[in-house]
Amino acid sequence: MVLEFTEKGIYCPAADAYIDPWRPVPRALITHGHSDHARPGHGAYLATEGSAPVIRHRLGDIRMETTAYGTVHQIGDARISFHPAGHVPGSAQIRVEVGGEVWVASGDYKTIDDGLSEPFEPVRCDTFITESTFGLPIYDWPSQEALAHDLNAWWAACVADGKRAVLGVYALGKAQRIMRLLDPAIGPILTHGAVEATNKVLRGQGLILPETVPVVDGMDAKSHPTAIVLAPPSALGSAWMKRFGAVSTGFASGWMRLRGVRRRRAADRGFVVSDHADWKGLNAAIAETGAQRVFVTHGYTAQFSKWLSEQGYDAGIVETEFGGESLDETEETAA
Repeated sequence: MVLEFTEKGIYCPAADAYIDPWRPVPRALITHGHSDHARPGHGAYLATEGSAPVIRHRLGDIRMETTAYGTVHQIGDARISFHPAGHVPGSAQIRVEVGGEVWVASGDYKTIDDGLSEPFEPVRCDTFITESTFGLPIYDWPSQEALAHDLNAWWAACVADGKRAVLGVYALGKAQRIMRLLDPAIGPILTHGAVEATNKVLRGQGLILPETVPVVDGMDAKSHPTAIVLAPPSALGSAWMKRFGAVSTGFASGWMRLRGVRRRRAADRGFVVSDHADWKGLNAAIAETGAQRVFVTHGYTAQFSKWLSEQGYDAGIVETEFGGESLDETEETAA
């Protein structure tokens, strides 16, 4: 096969390289900077120009080469290129061609244009490796406009009630996407250190983000009374939160589609938003590749592969250590 599934990750024998390996390898091709895809310890890294700054921020002094979208690299007997995945800024699908046969490893992706990430581009292939984080029909994302309306209405209501709005978001991708939807007329945006550190990296590579105010030790809890606070989910309910006094908490996640998850998180509000494709997005993306064979990774793998088989695809399941979308995001808090 063009790609093999091993205990270290997805392996291309023709290039002697791994895609998003979860154990140390000599050569790693990285789809994006989230911690379950970009891991430390590899001998050499290849990633997009847009994802490299965050990867370096997280992993430190690593040996990394960068590439532009669409540029073809001849590595051994394989022709390899990176293409927009729409997941977070700089995220990529990786196209691998060996002997005229084309496979695409999608990494994580979403098909709607969030105005922040490079929009998803379908890549024609024979075999497609897809995620299935939200691979059930129940997962159907609201529009950007509806999300913005609900976020700002909640924030304004918190201000009117004399409470601080605190929203749990991923430090990379979702936080910046949410920022661009917030109404600055309501108040300023306060950011947890993990979110602000990522903002700094993204601003440094030219992304335009709204003005933010970092939360620092010693900050007067009464300052910025109309502000909204963006923090990693793991910070909510922690000692870090005590400085804000009376709060109303919210979570921004695709998992908020499930009432049971909202109740378990004990949040005042749940906002349905994800940087992964929903059910319709997954099906549309796969159809646009023209692939006849599809391998399904993390998420609802059994259900989604069964559905694909019923639609006429040669579908299989690949076990990986990729985490998908978490409500805790413990590693990202330290970014």
